[in-house]
Amino acid sequence: MLAAGFEPNFPPATQQQLADIAAHPPQLTPSAKVPDLRNLLWSSIDNDTSKDLDQIEVAERLPNGDIKVLIGIADVDAFVPKDTPIDQHAARETTSVYTGVSIFPMLPNALSTGASSLLPDVDRPAVVTEFVVNASGAIGSSNVYRAIVRNKAQLTYNAVGAWLEATAAAPPKVAASPDLQAQLKLQDEAAQALKKLRYEHGALNIDTNEVNAIMLNAQVIDVVKQPKNRATELIEDFMIAANGVVARLLLKVSSLRRIVKTPAHWDGIVRLASAQGVTLPAQADSKALNDFLVQRKAADPDHFADLSLAVIKLIGPGEYVLERPGDPEQGHFGLAVQDYTHSTAPNRRFADVVTQRLIKALLDGKPGPYSDTELAAIATNCTAKGDAARKVEREMSKRMSAIAMSHRVGETFDAIVTGVTPKGTFVRVMQPHIEGLLAQGAQGLHVGDKIRAKLTRTDVQRGFIDFVKA
Repeated sequence: MLAAGFEPNFPPATQQQLADIAAHPPQLTPSAKVPDLRNLLWSSIDNDTSKDLDQIEVAERLPNGDIKVLIGIADVDAFVPKDTPIDQHAARETTSVYTGVSIFPMLPNALSTGASSLLPDVDRPAVVTEFVVNASGAIGSSNVYRAIVRNKAQLTYNAVGAWLEATAAAPPKVAASPDLQAQLKLQDEAAQALKKLRYEHGALNIDTNEVNAIMLNAQVIDVVKQPKNRATELIEDFMIAANGVVARLLLKVSSLRRIVKTPAHWDGIVRLASAQGVTLPAQADSKALNDFLVQRKAADPDHFADLSLAVIKLIGPGEYVLERPGDPEQGHFGLAVQDYTHSTAPNRRFADVVTQRLIKALLDGKPGPYSDTELAAIATNCTAKGDAARKVEREMSKRMSAIAMSHRVGETFDAIVTGVTPKGTFVRVMQPHIEGLLAQGAQGLHVGDKIRAKLTRTDVQRGFIDFVKA
């Protein structure tokens, strides 16, 4: 963390601020501008171990068949005013970093997993993003406002996803409530419509090799791939829609945008597709690219994650930018949307806290809390720290994989060649989902070849895993 430019220890002044927050928590007083929505059947869906709950959802079928979706976002700004010690620390770090074995939170745990988290069965202040989805997935009317909310059910991706896909029984909280079952089915219907329309507009169907550590007695014993499912898609599509609503709300003021530029290396993507026998247009076209990805996922699912990674690298990283009223929209190439900001994870991303303050100022008719110069500096720092966080997480993922495989030296695995580079030939084991260097037997191999690979060495400190062809 230190080598990547982070200062993960909270300064002493934050302790006094936490004591002041505990002694004087935000007042939860309903009003005409802050409706009391605690009676709604809100629920959250997140990772199995998540405690920093940023969002809750609820939906309602309208008389014309459309679905109204409400997304409640933790009102972090209500607890952490601008330029206070905790805010200054968050502004410097800009993101929580999830290393697999430890979490380095942007906000003190007393807030991010406590007072400002949308934990079940407690009343919380929230910023609600509301929008209407029709059967085709188009968003109609929308609104953003502050409210008082109460999470009625904390649910998890794995359990809800398996139930929505009809591969497992409903989790206990869902099984016990027909109303919650109907609520989640309605949310899933809206999310699937949103996703379908996004893909029709050229959003990219990408699959990455994200893995999570399995811990026992504070030791890494295995790593497993984190699969996408209907529940992860539900939250992903709701968050994309909510961020679009907020971005359009902020068009008349200076704000932060999260963008992915049209690829500068589109010619590389064209060559990548050509090697697979597919001709892409000479000019960047996200719809054509997604059609190619969908086709390859169906034709070669084993190798799709590696193709996805190659495409992601050629598209280039996302970044935060200042957008002023009247500036041309730069958009988000990977999501096929023009209006996109980050507003849905203020417990773990500083850009979202900034956006929350911009929303409140606009709703209250007050001047923006940040100058254009400040917003531009925040955007630059958020981009840099986001890149640094991903580097830390990648390095730790390699180390955890090396630990998980260290007791399996000498075993032989089914593997696929994922890269042939000047640095060597790399292979990925199919189960568990781990990549390493093929130290011997690489001659004549090509990307996509399937082999048997024997594990010969692990180096935990450097995150190295070495195989030889069996």
